[in-house]
Amino acid sequence: MADAAIYPNFTQEEFETEQAKEKENLKSTEKSVARTAAVISQGLAYGKNTAKGEFETQETLDNVNLQDVKDFYAKTWTPQNAYLVVVGDVKYRKIKKQVKKDFGGWEKTVAPEGDKSSASNIDQMAINFVDMPNAVQSEIAVENLVDLKMGDPDYLPALIANQILGGGGEARLFQNLREDKGYTYGAYSRLGSSKYGSSLFKASASVRNMVTDSSVVAFLEEIQKFRNEPISDEDLKNAKARYIGSFVRSLEQPSTIARFALNIETQDLPEDYYKNYLSRINAITKEQVQEAANNYFMLDNARIVVVGKAGDVLENLKKVQFNGKSIPITYYDTEANKTEEPKMNAEVPEGVTAESVLQNYVDAIGGKDKLESVKSLVIKAGATIQGQQLDMTLKKSDKNQFMQEVSMMGNVMSKQVFNSDTGYVMFQGQKMDLKPEQVDALKAEAHVFPELSFLERGNATLERMDEVNGKPVYVLKVTDKKTAFYDTESGLKVKEENIVEANGQSRTQPMEYSDYQAVDGIMFPYMMATSFGSQKIEFKVSDIKVNKDVSDADFE
Repeated sequence: MADAAIYPNFTQEEFETEQAKEKENLKSTEKSVARTAAVISQGLAYGKNTAKGEFETQETLDNVNLQDVKDFYAKTWTPQNAYLVVVGDVKYRKIKKQVKKDFGGWEKTVAPEGDKSSASNIDQMAINFVDMPNAVQSEIAVENLVDLKMGDPDYLPALIANQILGGGGEARLFQNLREDKGYTYGAYSRLGSSKYGSSLFKASASVRNMVTDSSVVAFLEEIQKFRNEPISDEDLKNAKARYIGSFVRSLEQPSTIARFALNIETQDLPEDYYKNYLSRINAITKEQVQEAANNYFMLDNARIVVVGKAGDVLENLKKVQFNGKSIPITYYDTEANKTEEPKMNAEVPEGVTAESVLQNYVDAIGGKDKLESVKSLVIKAGATIQGQQLDMTLKKSDKNQFMQEVSMMGNVMSKQVFNSDTGYVMFQGQKMDLKPEQVDALKAEAHVFPELSFLERGNATLERMDEVNGKPVYVLKVTDKKTAFYDTESGLKVKEENIVEANGQSRTQPMEYSDYQAVDGIMFPYMMATSFGSQKIEFKVSDIKVNKDVSDADFE
């Protein structure tokens, strides 16, 4: 450890490898609404040109070279700033002797000063909106800066306050926004602390587009209620029990003991801080918790960061009122620069209908006669996620049969089968028959080319014009659960959004299509990209077979 720390061997090859990995990671999340919300939240709170508020871009990564890394390490890795914590079945004198021997050659340098940049809360509550046209959900964060240190008398009451408000599935924000209203899969809050300046209180959630404005109000009302109304004995008792349980469990890990020792040394804490930890938790009163909430959950100075799709959410967001007052909105781009209010959706040209859009798509990929000649279809594609290969196989037939299988390292992760009027879903070995509503949804989807079915039924609706990746598209509601986006110029489908139901909640799952190529005279997308949270997954098609290798046994 000492040899590597004191005499690091930074090589150009390693630098280029790590730089390439970082740039690729950044590229894979450039359209991630969750990541954008996270960096915008920090950047607006602290200032994007400060140590706490800065974030990576392709440009800033390109600006760094190997010498910058060496200089930074030499400047900041100094013994004056270092602590070495050893926890284990060891003898103090022996370890001390070993440390002096191994680290004795570590020369002192001029230790750099800490970041002295300061940040302050805004003067009044405001909404900061970032438009991301690809967003299928809005990211909301209600936040303010706090000056809280571990050694402060109200530090533990403040942690208990945050636990009751948004510390988990039993907390108020979760119960309100998910269990009561069904706006989100989860709503939480966290409260930071720092010896060296401001930290952040932040309450956040990913919510459906249509309830973005209502979710903002729900956050504000829940925080206001916490500040104004005394908490119950039961809330306080449960929060204390969760903290005490977590504390006791953490003591099983040697790393916990190391962290406690480091905290005492670096945070100016008394030597008996953790010896008296449980008694101090148990002594917290309801009044102390509410006082902490008023000190650190600052509604009057709250910054409400909303990252979402302007065309779906902005008009209602502009109408939001709290305590009878409108909330001003300012607009930012995805790099935290102030910008103008986003333009709303363009008007649909006269004469364009859902039927004409669908017909243009059918013509663009090969024409009705060509599509109707296809009796079966096989598509194989692969993706990489966290270094693991993910394989997908899709089979369809003109008998309204559908099968999709996803596997990893040869093991089937999920499988969906539909055979005209029955079917099942299998996930990690658990098999469940399709519900009647799922059967109805798959009847159109199982068609070899669903757009032919949409045309035949004639009940698709043209919702609006929009943009996907900067290009204008027509947006069609083709089923109750599916919205499709068609390029106005090429006629090709470039995106779908499917509403997925799980555990009593609904979420929107996007899928983008690109790199169309011809197979037997029909155009197919060879790139299909979807996302889960901040992770984007790109499936690259490796093989497409038309009228081959499909039998009824595939759909059993």
